[in-house]
Amino acid sequence: MRTLVIIAHPDLQASRINRSWAEELQAQENVTIHSLYGIYPDGAIDVRREQQLLDSHDRIIFQYPLYWYSTPSLLKQWFDQVLELGWAYGPGGEHLSGKEIGIAISTGGPADSYQPGAYNLFTLHDYTKPIQALAYHVLASYLPPFILNDARNVTDEQLAASRKAYIEHLATAQPVALEIVQ
Repeated sequence: MRTLVIIAHPDLQASRINRSWAEELQAQENVTIHSLYGIYPDGAIDVRREQQLLDSHDRIIFQYPLYWYSTPSLLKQWFDQVLELGWAYGPGGEHLSGKEIGIAISTGGPADSYQPGAYNLFTLHDYTKPIQALAYHVLASYLPPFILNDARNVTDEQLAASRKAYIEHLATAQPVALEIVQ
């Protein structure tokens, strides 16, 4: 299975977590690393190039630090421009149908701060619902997220363990049923 990891970190070289994960991923077969901020520092996204990349992979992972309970802005812009009507969804838009979509995120807060009524008010599951909905809308399967919490306090040992766990996650993750509450 060919995996495309789209990294959306505004300063990947300064990032301890996301840079470390990217370095680990570079050693993996059948994994393409694609750093949006590195390729598009001016924000001018080459939509056709991005769509060709998506077409040539079976699994797409969006890797990013959780910024203000969402994705970094260039990734949102990427969604808006690349996932076009007639290409990603709607009539003729079956390019992502049957593919797998997942996320790998790091958070600044500890896991227990992402609970109802806690510091961040909601669960990480709640904050990742837009990506789940995106997968559903483009007829892709959604993979369970890979999450590393409390990034500011991760030890070197924990970071090394997360690198290995991330690779294992990519190798073994199976699509999950989307929870649709009416």
